[in-house]
Amino acid sequence: MKISLGCDEAAYDLKEIIKQHLLETGHEVVDNGVGQGETALYPDIAVKTCEKVTDGNCDRGILVCGTGIGMAMTANKVPGIRAAVCHDPYSTERSILSNNGNVMCMGARVVAPQLAIYLLDLWMGLTFKDSPSTEKVERILYYEKQFCRKQEVPEYEV
Repeated sequence: MKISLGCDEAAYDLKEIIKQHLLETGHEVVDNGVGQGETALYPDIAVKTCEKVTDGNCDRGILVCGTGIGMAMTANKVPGIRAAVCHDPYSTERSILSNNGNVMCMGARVVAPQLAIYLLDLWMGLTFKDSPSTEKVERILYYEKQFCRKQEVPEYEV
């Protein structure tokens, strides 16, 4: 798989561990930053990372910040993204099997690197299949189309 990967400065070390693991297991990685010693507002990294998923350039996305929460909140603003905070095996499984998630979010201040790799391997090995959850995912997409209208917003310097 081709994975779009991004982090803020709070999660640089974990991002690098994840990146190395993905490469070692045969995946392609698009690193959207940050680099060592760089800082960024996590919403900017989340959007940049997610756009590579929604434009079809990458199969899935992985976002890491201090808690994973801010990245998930921002990622879910991008039409076409279904992001989940994955800090335990059950939630990680359900993010794919029940919700057809395409972006995994983790917190470097919440999960140890060993757990992050375990959850990553679990998540990467799952595929959404037609099931009783299909109707729920379709409803998510329905509401996304209903509420995600282009609105004029003032220019924001990134």
